[in-house]
Amino acid sequence: MKTSKKVIYSLILAVITLAFLFFLESNKAKYGMAYTVLTKGIILAVVAVSMNLVTGFTGLFSLGQAGFMAIGAYVTAIFLIPMNSIEEVYYMSGVSPSILALKSWLETTPSWFQAMLPYIALIAGGLVAALFAALIGIPVLRLKSDYLAIATLGFSEIIRAIISSPQMDTITNGSYGLKKIQGFSSLIQVFLIAAVCIAFMILLIRSTYGRAFKAIREDEIAAEAMGINLFKHKSMSFIIGSFFAAVSGGMLAMFMRSIDAKTFTVSLTYDILLIVVIGGIGSVTGSILSSILVTVCKEWWLRFFDNPLYIGNFQVPLFRTGFRMVIFSVVLLLVVLFYQRGLMGRNEFSWDRLAKSINKLRSKSSSKGGSKIA
Repeated sequence: MKTSKKVIYSLILAVITLAFLFFLESNKAKYGMAYTVLTKGIILAVVAVSMNLVTGFTGLFSLGQAGFMAIGAYVTAIFLIPMNSIEEVYYMSGVSPSILALKSWLETTPSWFQAMLPYIALIAGGLVAALFAALIGIPVLRLKSDYLAIATLGFSEIIRAIISSPQMDTITNGSYGLKKIQGFSSLIQVFLIAAVCIAFMILLIRSTYGRAFKAIREDEIAAEAMGINLFKHKSMSFIIGSFFAAVSGGMLAMFMRSIDAKTFTVSLTYDILLIVVIGGIGSVTGSILSSILVTVCKEWWLRFFDNPLYIGNFQVPLFRTGFRMVIFSVVLLLVVLFYQRGLMGRNEFSWDRLAKSINKLRSKSSSKGGSKIA
C-alpha cells in the first residue's frame, strides 16, 4: 500500500476517533457507563504498554507496577488537592508543613502555570517513581526471571505498607487516603495524555535503544558480546517503564478523584499483567486493544451475570453477584488456550497487514462460491 494512502487512512481513523470522543463527551449523562469504562481503559493502556516495554521488549519480568502507580497517584494527588480543601482532607492527623508550603507557593504561581498544573503533577509523580526505580534497580536488576518478579512485587507491597502507615499520616493521610483531587476536564484530555505517553514509548522501542532492549530479551550473552551494556539498558527500560506506570497512576487518581492504599494491591499488577498477556507480550497495539476489551468486558458487558435472571417464575441458578467474574475467568481461559501468543502476538497494527487479511478473506469467500457453483 502506498504511503499516501496510509497517511489518509490514519487521518480518517484519527478523525473518527476524535468525533467519537466528542460525541461521548457531549452525551456524558446518557452514556455515562461507556464514558467511565473507556476512560479507565485508556488509563490502563498506558500502564499496560509501560509493562510491555519492560517485560515484552526487554525481557525483565517485573511485577512492581502497582507500587509505581501508587507513587505517581499520591504525588499527583498532593499537587492537585485545592488549598481550601487541604485541612478538610487531612482532618485526622493534620498536614505536613512542607505540603502546606508547597500548596501556598502553588497559589502564588501565574495563571498559565495553574492551567498546566495537572500535567506538571503527572510529570512530578513520574519523576519521583523514576527516582525510586533507579535506586531499587541497582540491586534488583542483577536478578533474573522469577527472582526479579518476587523482588519487584515485594517492593510494591513495601510502598503500599509505607503509604498506609501511621507515620505517613501527615503526608499520605495514612489509611484514610486522599480525596477532593482535581479531575480531568474532558475525555479528550485523557486520550491526548495517553496518546503522548504511548507515542513516546513507541518511538523509544523503534530507536537504537529499543533494538538493544530486544537484543537483551532474545539473548543477554549475545547482546553483551555485541557491546550492549546490559545494566545500563535494563536500568533505562525499568526507569522509563516505571515513569509511565506512575503517570498512569496519577491519571487514575484524577479519574477516581480519591485514592487510598487499597487501590494499589497486588491484584492490580496481576490485572495489568493479564492485559499484556492477552494482548500479546511484545505488542503495543495488543496492549492497547486488550486494555479496552478487558475493561469493557469486566466492568460493563458481563455485569448482566451479576443480576438475578428469571424465566417466568423460575430463577436461573448461578446468576448472582460475583458470577460475572467466573464468566470473565472462563473467557480469559479460552483466550489463553486458543491464542497462546495473545491477540496480536508480537505483531503491530499496520494498514498493509489489514489489507492482506481482507484480501485473504475475499479469496476464501470467492473460492467457496466457486466450489458451490461447480
